Amino acid sequence: MGEVSPPRAYEIVVAWVEERVLLGQLGVGDFLPSERELAGMLGVSRPAVREGVRSLQAQGVLHSSVGAGRAGGTQVTAVPAGALARLLRLHVALANFPLDDVVEVRVALERLSVRLACARATDEDLVRVGEQLQAMRDATTREEFNDADAAFHVAIAQSSGNRLSTDTTIAIRESVRPPILRGMARLSHEEYDELAVDLMREHEAIHAAVLARDAPVAEALVEVHVREAWRRLRVVD
Repeated sequence: MGEVSPPRAYEIVVAWVEERVLLGQLGVGDFLPSERELAGMLGVSRPAVREGVRSLQAQGVLHSSVGAGRAGGTQVTAVPAGALARLLRLHVALANFPLDDVVEVRVALERLSVRLACARATDEDLVRVGEQLQAMRDATTREEFNDADAAFHVAIAQSSGNRLSTDTTIAIRESVRPPILRGMARLSHEEYDELAVDLMREHEAIHAAVLARDAPVAEALVEVHVREAWRRLRVVD
């Protein structure tokens, strides 16, 4: 077996931050020690500290601001859904996660979302889901239709009240957007019109099941919908 390379200096900084977050010693809103202090504590150079901070900023974990005293410094922040979406989109594009695997995870998430939405959705949540359904009806291009389709599923996830599920749903939808649009682009006008009618009917049925608070039916419908839509749109490049 080959020798394991020692961590690079900036990785020591990243590991230090990660460990303290996991131990609960650092939380959202907390500030890191100054660059000079952190370099001394970890026995690395200040450029290494800056590189480690930049790496965690790119992941949405840290935010740095310039200012005197507590107005400036590097602060732990909540990871936004956008950061998770960017990360997953790149990994999918690089084939680190096969699309079929991503769809399997999406099925599990969609089933969870509709089940929880049936139990937890407020009237306001259900109105928002209905608005995205109407946006699908009003779409004039394939891209608009797909974006409204994605917004419909995200609205259901938001209705579930589960933030992790919602952010992961957003990330997965963003990651599969390019291949879905490629699949749509390859359809003839007749094929696309047929697909749009079928997808609208499936979305309306899912919406009706959520309105009726019928979780078993909603789960079954959303799984069939996701699998069948992917079967029809799947593009092998």
